[in-house]
Amino acid sequence: MPLVALTGGIASGKSTIARRLAEHGAVVVDADAIVRFVQAPGSPVLAAIADEFGGDVILADGTLDRAALAGRVFGHPDRVARLNAIVHPAVRAESHRRFEEAFAGDPESVVVYDVPLLAEARADDAWDRVVVAHAPAAERAARLVALRGMTQAEADARIASQASDEERLRLADVVIDTSGTVEDTLRQVDALWTELHPRP
Repeated sequence: MPLVALTGGIASGKSTIARRLAEHGAVVVDADAIVRFVQAPGSPVLAAIADEFGGDVILADGTLDRAALAGRVFGHPDRVARLNAIVHPAVRAESHRRFEEAFAGDPESVVVYDVPLLAEARADDAWDRVVVAHAPAAERAARLVALRGMTQAEADARIASQASDEERLRLADVVIDTSGTVEDTLRQVDALWTELHPRP
């Protein structure tokens, strides 16, 4: 019943890896989806965000104005730290609830936590494996420009705001090199699955 943390910088191909593991039968728990869940309208987390950063970060329909909040905290490490202190404990609790639910449903499950901010927030948790999706920063920036319409400056700023490649790689038990073709990446994921879930 391995519990696997899957991480990688923005545009690293992490989602491709998560999808392939899910196709093989892994239970993928998405940290970003949990963040949205704990910040749902009426939640204690959303109320705390509004108290800390102003009621105008809440839209008329009661949902979080993510762009407004990002504009308020991006580039301000102290504000990011305050936001993380609100959000991360709730995300941690909900993720553990989902892990336990998956293992209760099938003790032989392979549970994969798809978590962009592992190095920043969850590095010391008790993972059976840490898998890092890795491509050089310059290549990831080029993907952000080509696929997400960012300027070069925007792409570089997004990458610089995250943990460095060195910080992530220091945590890795397994590195999936995503700098080649998608087929190359999937072959590496298939080999990882064979290791995680060997056939009896």
